[in-house]
Amino acid sequence: MSRAEISDEAWAVIGPLFPAVKSTGRPPVDRRAVVDATAWRYRTGAPWRDVPERFGNWNTIYKNFNRWSAQGVWARVLEKIEAKLSTLEWANTGATW
Repeated sequence: MSRAEISDEAWAVIGPLFPAVKSTGRPPVDRRAVVDATAWRYRTGAPWRDVPERFGNWNTIYKNFNRWSAQGVWARVLEKIEAKLSTLEWANTGATW
């Protein structure tokens, strides 16, 4: 796994928060690839059109990101990550940054 990819451990925590694949319509997009692409895009600051092809079509990635944003999926992901981090011992030391 490269540092450009979400770890299996992280995906096990956040993966279930994304909408289930529909059984009808277009073939489903790989949710994990969209999350990896979104993380890459925000980490680099690049425009959506510059997302590498290895993640899939940039427009499909953007549309899924935008749809999930409107549905509150990203907010739930952040809440889950915050909850997970708050259970770590170092997070409870009272240290400030």
